[in-house]
Amino acid sequence: MDAIILQILNGLDKGSAYALIALGLTLIFGTLGVVNFAHGALFMLGAFCAVTLNELLTLSYVTIDPTQKDFLGNPLKVETPYIEHWFGPEFGAAVIDWSVPLSILFAIPIMAFIGLVMERGLIKYFYKRPHADQILVTFGLAIVLQEIVKYFYGANPIPTPAPEAFRGSFDFGVLLGFDPGSIIYPDWRLAYFLFAAIVIGAVFAFLQFTTFGMVVRAGMADRETVGVLGINIDKRFTIMFAIAACVAGLAGVMYTPINSPNYHMGMDFLVLSFVVVVVGGMGSLGGAVAAGFLLGVLESFASMGQVVEALPGINQIIIYLVAIIVLLTRPRGLMGRKGVMEE
Repeated sequence: MDAIILQILNGLDKGSAYALIALGLTLIFGTLGVVNFAHGALFMLGAFCAVTLNELLTLSYVTIDPTQKDFLGNPLKVETPYIEHWFGPEFGAAVIDWSVPLSILFAIPIMAFIGLVMERGLIKYFYKRPHADQILVTFGLAIVLQEIVKYFYGANPIPTPAPEAFRGSFDFGVLLGFDPGSIIYPDWRLAYFLFAAIVIGAVFAFLQFTTFGMVVRAGMADRETVGVLGINIDKRFTIMFAIAACVAGLAGVMYTPINSPNYHMGMDFLVLSFVVVVVGGMGSLGGAVAAGFLLGVLESFASMGQVVEALPGINQIIIYLVAIIVLLTRPRGLMGRKGVMEE
């Protein structure tokens, strides 16, 4: 039982990332009708927002400390971050320690701006083009963004630690009545799951309970009729593109302590996220989220030692097998809408 619970937790962890990226993908497809293969790059850019803020906060100046000596007896060179010099060592160190959560505030305007530039500068010219054209141009854009990041940050992963308060583990064994230490799970992974739940809930609440969201949902269902009513639905859809970019970026920001950012991490998640969207149903926000968590849990169970020993390689293909089975039995996905990509 403890092994099952641990795999469920692992699955929810992976599923959180899949669900957040797939949610942003579905927002863009549901509003603009664009298959955005650059969405994984937005996830990657969000992660590098966290890297950038961490590097900015740790910018230091060097002083000579005569009270400290090296092994040769020479005075040591001491690096002091500017933020510790300006605000004091305790506050400065705390800010550096919490750089990843603070990166949320740093990333939101940056990712919104990148989303607006992408939509206004490129995507809008492909609204009425075939989906194959959209895939090619956005995939090319993803490669360009990937190479830009590689040029400035290098090809190696850049470790970005979680705050010290979240570097421990939570004992689920004690909480659930099992033996102490039987189910140990990292605090930051739990924080990531809770963060994903909050973001997903906020997006659904925004679409469901605000006037802006209601108009957007109406435009997703019948764009022409909403336009006839005198509402500038294109402007609202552009804002939704920026929101989707923020969702992907925030998913990347909070994922940095789990997987050290590298220039190709967006591509690693992109294909899996599109499989999630297809399984959930093209254009279905609820389907994207449900499929993300479902496939994350299934992938986690398929990675168990006993399963891999019995079925070698199953952990590498389980998501695609599930996608095949779902699409054979439900061609529109779990919650797909009639008419979406059926023309």
